[in-house]
Amino acid sequence: MEPLDPPPVSLLDKYRGHDMQPLYSTTVAVTGGDARHGRASGVARSDDGNLALNLRMPQALGGPGGGTNPEQLFAAAYAACFHGAMVLLATRAGIVVEAASVSVTVEFGRDPMDGLFVLSADTRVHMPGVERSVSEELVRNTERFCPYTKMARQGIVNIVSLATNNDSSDAP
Repeated sequence: MEPLDPPPVSLLDKYRGHDMQPLYSTTVAVTGGDARHGRASGVARSDDGNLALNLRMPQALGGPGGGTNPEQLFAAAYAACFHGAMVLLATRAGIVVEAASVSVTVEFGRDPMDGLFVLSADTRVHMPGVERSVSEELVRNTERFCPYTKMARQGIVNIVSLATNNDSSDAP
């Protein structure tokens, strides 16, 4: 197996345009599983087949545990994106961050505004061997660059629609 290469630093080149320029798209469909409930017993599958997970309610929410939950998936995606963005920016700046790690803690809780639910994220960056002031600047720049951080701060374009009974493109 050939070693994997990081993405090109050219991804940092600025885009100028009026509309979002899509670079990649994926679809993940969730079905309900045994309990007919996506969060409690669902199955998540990506359109390319590379993701296939059993979803389970964590024990802390009254479930059996033993499977992945949406908060873990979001935390993993956020941490991976932030780490990748940080490494790209570090590479461009000539900063070596070999042992860097990013951990994201996602909390699912009650929203005091409407009494329903809300998520919060706490991102922790570790850069052993990198001077503190350099690390701080790199983290601040990554916050401005990482799409997950931007989404968490600014929101996301989100369109919710009901598929027709004849629309099989959304089915796993």
